[in-house]
Amino acid sequence: MSKAKYHQIKMHITAKIEQGLWPAHQRLPSENEFATQFNCSRMTARRAVTELCEAGVLVRSQGLGTFVSELKSQSSMMAIRNIADEIMQRGHGYSVTQLQLQRIPADAATAIALGLEEGVSVFFSLLVHAEQGEPIQLEERYVNPLLIPEYLQQDFQAQTPHEYLSRIAPLTQGQHTVEAVTASPRQQQQLAIDSTEPCLLITRRTWSSQGAVSFARLLHPGSRFRLGGQIQI
Repeated sequence: MSKAKYHQIKMHITAKIEQGLWPAHQRLPSENEFATQFNCSRMTARRAVTELCEAGVLVRSQGLGTFVSELKSQSSMMAIRNIADEIMQRGHGYSVTQLQLQRIPADAATAIALGLEEGVSVFFSLLVHAEQGEPIQLEERYVNPLLIPEYLQQDFQAQTPHEYLSRIAPLTQGQHTVEAVTASPRQQQQLAIDSTEPCLLITRRTWSSQGAVSFARLLHPGSRFRLGGQIQI
């Protein structure tokens, strides 16, 4: 079965970008040109372009046209999303490596974040998420075992922690901060970066209707990642 026309257009655009034929800041053909090329309506072409803009692959400039974004992964500051979905929305390959999944005693910061006593057992996972085989996020996550008792029985190479937690304890609130940091030597090795690479650290707490669910530190190489958002005025 052939793919929908809007999907064909998306694949055509991402292929041109990945092959280096359309570099960053390259202006794209118009929606009318895509409609003619793929024998579809302008609305179908617009859907393809809009979805790639929302995924951070393209950027629109009012009155000038649509351009290829800088080739960095982009996440929104306005929403908590599944990183696997973000990567696949861009038409890229997603992969993950699970480094640790175990029970550990909560330190002071983790205990405060999860509303628990210091020293009590919490669940801990450490994952490296990759886009096109290149690491873009080191996820260090602490989970409240009182709310998520089967966390350690999961395979996070088959589903992300975010995906699992959203299904088991639907999130009602999230809070995060962002800061520029230098990765430790071990983190540099896990992210395959050198010692001069600046990083973005997102510290995130999430709640369900029953209480604090998880506390995560998400470390991103600065050259491969950016944060963005759109504000309606």
